[in-house]
Amino acid sequence: MTTARRTLRRSPRRRDRRGRGLRGLMYPATTPASRTRAEKFDAMVLEALEPIELRWGSELSDLDLAVDEVPEVEETSPDDVVWGQGVLADVGVPLAQLVPAGVDPEGLPSRARIVIYRRPLEARARDGADLADLLHEVLVEQVAEYLNIEPDAVDGGES
Repeated sequence: MTTARRTLRRSPRRRDRRGRGLRGLMYPATTPASRTRAEKFDAMVLEALEPIELRWGSELSDLDLAVDEVPEVEETSPDDVVWGQGVLADVGVPLAQLVPAGVDPEGLPSRARIVIYRRPLEARARDGADLADLLHEVLVEQVAEYLNIEPDAVDGGES
């Protein structure tokens, strides 16, 4: 039998009701450990682009870089999907895309940009070093296509 007095003595619900500890930030927001996977990936993209930008900076001044989580797919059947020009794909999955300069849907001029797809690249990499190498290779391929030169020239060969 429960009385009003007994109900009042019951301990209030605690925040740590399953013994997992208090919830909140494990690391201060200023430390690298507190960054999300997307933020870490963005930093890796910029790191991979740095040597290319040092060498080809003046030619790349009109090129933007974007990171999307996954590519947009209108057809779901692998037989029906045909990727346009500028798409770097691996086994039918786009890793990056070079979008040429042109006019956007609103009729405004747009700059050329390389779009890197985070999830497909992360899925193909075994670890962080492998992902950094893969990012560098993808960026070299896309910059070479943008500049209309061989990838070896972008990566350090003679231009």
